[in-house]
Amino acid sequence: MVAGRLARAAVLAASLFTLGACQGIEDLVPANKPLPHELVELIQKQGMGTNSPILVRIFKEESELEVWKQKTDGTYAKLKTYPICAWSGNLGPKQREGDRQAPEGFYTVTPAQLNPDSQYHLAFNMGYPNTFDRANARTGTHLMVHGSCSSAGCYAMDDAQIEEIYALARHSFGGGQRAFQIQAYPFRMTPKNMARHRNSEHYAFWKMLKRGSDYLETTHRQPVVGVCEKRYVFDLDAETAKGLDPDGPCPEMTPPISVAAKAISDEAEEQRIASSMAPSEFATYSSFAYKMGDRVNPEAFRAEQHRRQGRDRYGNLVDGGRSPSIFGSFIGR
Repeated sequence: MVAGRLARAAVLAASLFTLGACQGIEDLVPANKPLPHELVELIQKQGMGTNSPILVRIFKEESELEVWKQKTDGTYAKLKTYPICAWSGNLGPKQREGDRQAPEGFYTVTPAQLNPDSQYHLAFNMGYPNTFDRANARTGTHLMVHGSCSSAGCYAMDDAQIEEIYALARHSFGGGQRAFQIQAYPFRMTPKNMARHRNSEHYAFWKMLKRGSDYLETTHRQPVVGVCEKRYVFDLDAETAKGLDPDGPCPEMTPPISVAAKAISDEAEEQRIASSMAPSEFATYSSFAYKMGDRVNPEAFRAEQHRRQGRDRYGNLVDGGRSPSIFGSFIGR
């Protein structure tokens, strides 16, 4: 029986070799895998180009990563939502090296930040710390979106997901996009969620992030992000934003009417919701936090991990410790 399985595996390997010869062996390398046919069809159906610019949004509490893509009219629309496999820490921004917090804020990814040789399958560096983080004395390095479903301050996807997201980034850079924006949020910035989390120490920071979220959701265009007075601003042209002093005063800014109207409407709705909530309905928060050099014990690791069901602490599938192999049905495990 074993000999028969090995023979069938050899046939499959030969078939894969022939396929590689037809497609190009480089297509079998994870970083070079083509976009799935179904995704290409979805891109075309939504009036987008395969090589058009992308934008990424991350929501911690919902454990979701969205990829938005630019349409032929220049606006952005959501292409696909991916469930995040694992992220670590609490709701709130990363503030110091070693706190194992996943970042929140607005980040930029260039082609140089893609890592096809990552030990976590594939990865791209989020660009933390950015100008805002540095202005607020926040520290940390090597904060990624990567595969392998295991996180220590990063956003981890499963390997199939990161291959697809990586391919979307590769195509956007191939089409001429110089950098794509990541918007990392603690949760979806709805009036209900803002009401639930209004007792957090990070509430003012989250209200600031909401302004950028509102901009995309109302205009369907990527917000220009600047930093002045040690805070994010979104209502400037690119040239003005580039020349801002992160520690200096902010210039006069006038938001688009649609963005200002949404802010006013959402604030009123948040106040209405909060006034009717019982004390038990407001979010509570863990006081646990890592410090640089702290030992990561198993109990603390479980407390800080937000992991997709069915994966262990190393990112392996619980039902055997590894992802299914294409040879599995031929030779067994």
